[in-house]
Order: sequence, then C-alpha cells, then structure tokens
Amino acid sequence: MLQRIQSIYLLLAGLAIYALFLFPFVHNVYVDGKPLTISVTGVFQDVNGQQVHTQFFTALTAAAAIIGLIPLVIIFLYKNRNQQIALCYSAILVIFGFSFWMAQAVKGVMGSVEIDTHNWGIGLLLSSVSILFIVFALKAIQRDEKLVKSADRLR
Repeated sequence: MLQRIQSIYLLLAGLAIYALFLFPFVHNVYVDGKPLTISVTGVFQDVNGQQVHTQFFTALTAAAAIIGLIPLVIIFLYKNRNQQIALCYSAILVIFGFSFWMAQAVKGVMGSVEIDTHNWGIGLLLSSVSILFIVFALKAIQRDEKLVKSADRLR
C-alpha cells in the first residue's frame, strides 16, 4: 500500500538525493587563490561577489537526477515486496558508488588542497542520509513481509 511508513522513508531518500542540487559539497575553499564552491552541478567561483559557474559536472548531474528517481520508483512496487527489498539493496549500492564518484570529482577539482570542517557543505552528508532512509524503508518492508507470512500461516 502507498500509505505505509516505507513510502515516507523512500520519498525522503529521493528528496535527500535531489537536495544535492541545492546544497554544495564544499564551499569557500581556496584553490589557486580563488574561492570555490563545489556542488553536484559543478564548480562555482566567487567573482566580484557573485557565483559564476566555471566547470560543469554534466554526467554527475544527470546521474543524480536518475538516482533520485530510484527510491521514488520503488514506492510504486508495493505489490511485490520481494522486488522492493531487492531494489532497496541495489539502490544502496548505487548510492555508495555515486558517493564515491562525487568524492573523486571533488578531489579532482581540489587537488592537494585539504578541506577543513568549516568548509564542509550539507551535500557531503545527503547521500548518507539517503542511504539511512532506504535502510529504514527496507526494515519496514521486511516487517510487512513477515506480517503477511504470519497471516498466511494462520489461514
């Protein structure tokens, strides 16, 4: 059913991935003497007080849009809980890979510059939050499956 708690968790997981478009990974990092903000869409440089998009991450942006759809699609597979469980595990693996890809993109832009905790953006945590919500949904789906199996045994 759509009104189950796992639907809320999966919706929040999808929204966490889409929030990457709003929040940067790192901000105000000085690379070669220029302040940079790195987001899922690319690198922004501060020029005369305005953010200018200097480098685009087209593939990363497209992947974020597609990966954000995965938890939303899982919601509508409520009639087949085993398929939902398998897709939740797959989504977790895909988000892990995507997180690694994001980290490599940030590392590629920054080079040898190290970031401090005051330069971290919310975007660094959003993929972890999404995975956490998918794990919560997975547990709720498994609980539903267990409940249905116990009801079948009683018949």
